[in-house]
Amino acid sequence: MRKLILTTGFFVVLVLFLIFNIILLSYLSSHKQATSLFTRIPIQTVAYAALPTAQNNFQDEIIQKDARVEKLRIFLEKYKSPLLPFAEKIVSEADKNNIDHRLLPAIGMQESNLCIKAPKESYNCWGFGIYGKKVTRFSGFDEAIETVSKTLARDYINQGLVTPEDIQKKYTPSNKGEWAAAVNHFMASLDLPSTSTP
Repeated sequence: MRKLILTTGFFVVLVLFLIFNIILLSYLSSHKQATSLFTRIPIQTVAYAALPTAQNNFQDEIIQKDARVEKLRIFLEKYKSPLLPFAEKIVSEADKNNIDHRLLPAIGMQESNLCIKAPKESYNCWGFGIYGKKVTRFSGFDEAIETVSKTLARDYINQGLVTPEDIQKKYTPSNKGEWAAAVNHFMASLDLPSTSTP
């Protein structure tokens, strides 16, 4: 009789223990802050530890934009260009008009050595509207950068003339290819190292 009571008691305790474990496991699996029983590290934290946050992506974008301005400043300073104080303006106008931020300085380098050889008091570093003795003049570099950027977007890029080779056909049609080669060269010198995404 004693063996029967012990055996029955053992099975009752075993069933109660199994029921308790099933309830505990279902609670832990449905609980949002479930933790590992062995390490006490929240499972949610471990699962997402290697993924970048949206904030990191935003910071990378800001750093990349700032790097374009800094690279342009270095380029303008190297050639002692009067456009140096306008590096940020050139990049912001390029973004505003959806054109490559390197295009305007590359054309300026080709046409006037970044305003070193521009017609006096014209603020026209891009050979923009200059034919023979006719010279298009601007009130300052701000107006010139805005006007040339807007015109490149409207009359060239938006018309499918995207590469320097395409732009050359309309911008300086008599040129045999040296203009485009030089613009490509200067654009390449303003390239940034590519950033890899994890």
